[in-house]
Amino acid sequence: MSSPHAEPWSRREFLAGASGALGAASFASPDWLAAPPPGDLPFAGAFQAAQAIRTKRVSSVELTRLVLDRIARLNPRINAIIQVLGDTALDQAKAADKALAAGRRALGPLHGVPVTVKDCFEIAGVKTTAGFEPLRNYVPQQDAVAVVRLRRAGAVILGHTNVPPLAGDWQSDNPIYGRSSNPWDLGRTPGGSSGGSAAALAAGLGHFSIGSDIGGSIRVPAHFCGIYGHKPTINVVPLTGHIPPLPGGPPYPGPTLPVAGPMARRAEDLVLGMKVLGGPDADEAVAYRWTLAPPRRARLTDYRIGYVLDHPACPLATDVKAVLSAAIDSMRRAGLKLQEGWPEGIDPVAQFNTYMYLVTVAVFAEQLDETKLEQTRQLAAREGNGFEVVTARAQTDPTKRVLARERERMAARAAWQNYFRSHDAFLTPACFTAAFPHDARPFPERTISTPEGARPYMDLTWWIATAPLTGCPATVVPAGRTGGGLPVGLQILGPYLEDATPIDLAVKLADVLGGFQPPPGY
Repeated sequence: MSSPHAEPWSRREFLAGASGALGAASFASPDWLAAPPPGDLPFAGAFQAAQAIRTKRVSSVELTRLVLDRIARLNPRINAIIQVLGDTALDQAKAADKALAAGRRALGPLHGVPVTVKDCFEIAGVKTTAGFEPLRNYVPQQDAVAVVRLRRAGAVILGHTNVPPLAGDWQSDNPIYGRSSNPWDLGRTPGGSSGGSAAALAAGLGHFSIGSDIGGSIRVPAHFCGIYGHKPTINVVPLTGHIPPLPGGPPYPGPTLPVAGPMARRAEDLVLGMKVLGGPDADEAVAYRWTLAPPRRARLTDYRIGYVLDHPACPLATDVKAVLSAAIDSMRRAGLKLQEGWPEGIDPVAQFNTYMYLVTVAVFAEQLDETKLEQTRQLAAREGNGFEVVTARAQTDPTKRVLARERERMAARAAWQNYFRSHDAFLTPACFTAAFPHDARPFPERTISTPEGARPYMDLTWWIATAPLTGCPATVVPAGRTGGGLPVGLQILGPYLEDATPIDLAVKLADVLGGFQPPPGY
């Protein structure tokens, strides 16, 4: 597969590009540039690990063996990595060390760093199932574009992380590999659909991962597991080689909602991930290149930020709201000027309804049972916006109505871009609840327990809808933990095509909110 990043990397080029993307201040601290002490290597950032390898404080083989040993010891608890490519990972690590010893200059920014890949991205010669029973034995012949770019950046591929079937749930459980658990509480889910990636990062099983997101699949697991996750601007990271759609079929039209993006333990690694993964694919790369625009502000206190912490349509559980309220208080004490309230011209309920319609079109439109067409049409004619009703409409509405919703999507983007002319970011919860207990019941029977009582399972969709609807980037940052010790994340919505702005805020907020903390026992 071809890529616009086919040219070799150099450390000087990467640091120059990274400094341009995040600002020199973000990369000036010794903590960021220095390699971590050996004892901290399992929980080091990806760039820190690369620095340790480049400065020969540790070899790629040593680091890879360290992570593989941790996987053998700790992964059985959480079942986060469901295919461990131990031998091939060590071969890649040996090649990385050999290249460094030979004095090669063209070393990528992830040179020798062990990473994981969500089991929705094809890896050549490796079973890639997306947790879907009919793909149990599917072995692709080529890498997904995202995997190609990880390899060209020098990464060591450890293996695949667990997902729900066809990435279609907020729990990572499937009939092929079973259930993944949250390192913070084994009785709870790490989220989905990138739950295996989030759990592996939280447990120190790899230094970076790639996930994908249409319904919070990067952001909800990041929130549940206390890590960083970035949902990029639409179409910045190619999805070629991602499942779904199912392999072997005709090409799909360009995505309007789903994205691929980075997951990490340090916010700085998100910009590294964007620079590695971003840019047009194949035919498009003939005509244009993508550049990660720099963040809007140099200092944290210069940012113009709005926020909301609640809404009657999806109120927060009190334990989650307490954490986010404390985070807002900490930001105010740090000198940030925050404006509370939804932006003028933004109707979050209407935009949520548009999102739910379009995501059901994307997911369910092809699943119509023709023998039940009239029954489905009758269901679509009912009042309200319940999930079954919206799904029926998505399956039966004429093209004219679908296009009208697409126009609503573009109007929502325009409304948010108008807001971002006077503001730089908007903060919201990532989810109304912290990680919830495993629940294998059918979707319609599931509920979420909160201190205030049971909530509908589909409420998990509400707070993540704005970013995919508008195509805007959104970064989830660790904001603290509930009284029960469960992580809570804060979501930073940024301007369209300005991914470095919410990421830079995440970098700068680490000192204010505390950043990633390893779960006990790992």
